[in-house]
Amino acid sequence: MRSVIQRVTRASVTIEGKVKSEIGQGLLILLGIEPADASEDLEWLCKKISGLRIFNDANGVMNKSVRDVGGEIIVVSQFTLHASTKKGNRPSYIRAAKPEIAVPLYGKFVKQLAFVSGREVQTGEFGADMKVELLNDGPVTIIIDSKNRE
Repeated sequence: MRSVIQRVTRASVTIEGKVKSEIGQGLLILLGIEPADASEDLEWLCKKISGLRIFNDANGVMNKSVRDVGGEIIVVSQFTLHASTKKGNRPSYIRAAKPEIAVPLYGKFVKQLAFVSGREVQTGEFGADMKVELLNDGPVTIIIDSKNRE
């Protein structure tokens, strides 16, 4: 699983002109799933994200997690995170999991992240044409891949 985590002041997901999800201070997480991903990947990634200390403490040092600051979370499926650009100029997405694998893992990821973080987790809609708006705070953007744990 590959994720792009952005610390945001606010973020929203709009589908067909209607706001589906909206948060204030917290995390916008773009999540890419590949066929080799399993429960161990999502459990590790959820624990890592929920404990990620990227929010400022009273001294202005990034020393607090989303749990610590009472932040909100949106997770958006993003198959393009597994794009291969080695050949030509048109990305290949063969490394991205097909919906029959990705949809259940996405759902489990959202539930696990809510459980581990103790926060409600908002979502986009898998496979939909989404308009994602955010105000990146910092900016702070972190990329984490469950296949690169060491």
